[in-house]
Amino acid sequence: MSHTLDQAVAVAGYYPALASSVLRTAIGDESVRAHFVHAETTFDDREVRRHMTVLVVTETRLIRVHMDDGSGHVEGAHEASATVETALLASISNLAMTHVVHEPEKFSDGDTPSELVLAVGWGVHSRIELEPATCGDESCDADHGYSGGITGDDTLVRVSAIADGAQTVRALSDFASTLQRSIGPRG
Repeated sequence: MSHTLDQAVAVAGYYPALASSVLRTAIGDESVRAHFVHAETTFDDREVRRHMTVLVVTETRLIRVHMDDGSGHVEGAHEASATVETALLASISNLAMTHVVHEPEKFSDGDTPSELVLAVGWGVHSRIELEPATCGDESCDADHGYSGGITGDDTLVRVSAIADGAQTVRALSDFASTLQRSIGPRG
């Protein structure tokens, strides 16, 4: 594992020993070409939950490690889970990068977008969205079945300058550029 990746995991501060151990096992003896570490905290009515996603590009693979807080199976205990997903670079079927810019009239070449969303698909996870089909006649009460679509949902990372800082937005952009070049035409 590269020293800069190890440092980024340590700075994120989300169980760095566990994260580093899981990453070292996943990366093995391959070299790291690029990485992105994103730790976030979410709040709801009753609890605070922490998450961390680490994306790594090696010479042959995209590795995604996602860690979550969990409630322990023993009363009063706490736990975390770490899930590793690996895709061969050759199997990545799509990559989409959405750039959101607040006040686009003030944007200049080289400026950092306000938000970035990176979506990468390799055919492991899909989401099915269905809704009742209609014929268009509002008075019709016949069953027309369902219509919908299947969307690839392998990994999605969203960062914003307001929540995560401009440096994090630039880091995701740099990571995505390396990943895009890694999955380009093969000869």
